[in-house]
Amino acid sequence: MQISDQPGTAIGATVEDFDHTSASDADIAALKATVYTKKIAVLKNQDLSPQAFLDLGKRLGRPETYYEPMYHHPDIPEIFVSSNVPENGKQIGVPKTGKFWHADYQFMPDPFGITLIHPQVVPRKNRGTYFIDMGKAYEALPADLKRDIAGTRCRHSVRKYFKIRPHDVYRPVSEILDEIERKTPAVLQPTTFTHPMTGETVLYVSEGFTVGIEDRHGDPLDEELLKRLFEATGQLDETFGHDRIHLQGFERGDLLVWDNRSLIHRARHTTTPEPTVSYRVTVHDERRLHDGIGTADAIGTTGGIDATGGIDGTEAA
Repeated sequence: MQISDQPGTAIGATVEDFDHTSASDADIAALKATVYTKKIAVLKNQDLSPQAFLDLGKRLGRPETYYEPMYHHPDIPEIFVSSNVPENGKQIGVPKTGKFWHADYQFMPDPFGITLIHPQVVPRKNRGTYFIDMGKAYEALPADLKRDIAGTRCRHSVRKYFKIRPHDVYRPVSEILDEIERKTPAVLQPTTFTHPMTGETVLYVSEGFTVGIEDRHGDPLDEELLKRLFEATGQLDETFGHDRIHLQGFERGDLLVWDNRSLIHRARHTTTPEPTVSYRVTVHDERRLHDGIGTADAIGTTGGIDATGGIDGTEAA
């Protein structure tokens, strides 16, 4: 296995000659370390069956099956399918997923640490995924904005980008929304947290899933504060030219592995329809999402995780 930095960019590494079936435990540890430090690892020349793709994911952690069955691979439910290519006249997975800034499962109580994407059908134009490193984005925030978010928590919900399921046709919208709230109620996470693998402070907000912010006492704060965060990190730049935004390209045979704690991402879909299919496996590594609120020196004694997984002095989200 050979690992090298991607040229001309601050994040990302290329991994050559990797075979998960023969990789040693030391190789797997080195790959995971690369994911945490370089944020994205592009494994080259990977032609894996769906089962082999899942087996690779299992070497990195415990797979998490997506909660909505319509995204599942027909034979392997742990694989999430994004596809606009019917198979035998039948829709497999869901088309045009992820066209908004988000971290995977950010709206769930226990988001996972690592995402793997294995493109199956690659578009000729406009291929790639946009990323923002939210650790570096936090470092670059103005001091006054860092002070304004110290000790705060954010509320995350899937509501805004929930995709209607086949059985939702003809159902009242209010009934669907009520089901969303019951099945996936909004969750609270620290606005910043300490990355358990790197020790860096991560800003955990996204335009797609973050719907509110509150102070340490649980009182809502002005939504303008969230807008300032989205703007400062590049999430409101519709040209994608912001210096925080990284476009990660890929080609057939590539397999992307990234740090789902510190990266948010957004799919790059073409305006002219092209066939595209990607498989996704997501895994929990050996640690929870975070080890408490980041920048604890700025917020007194409230930063930390108790035995129930909640923030000290509060209920678990």
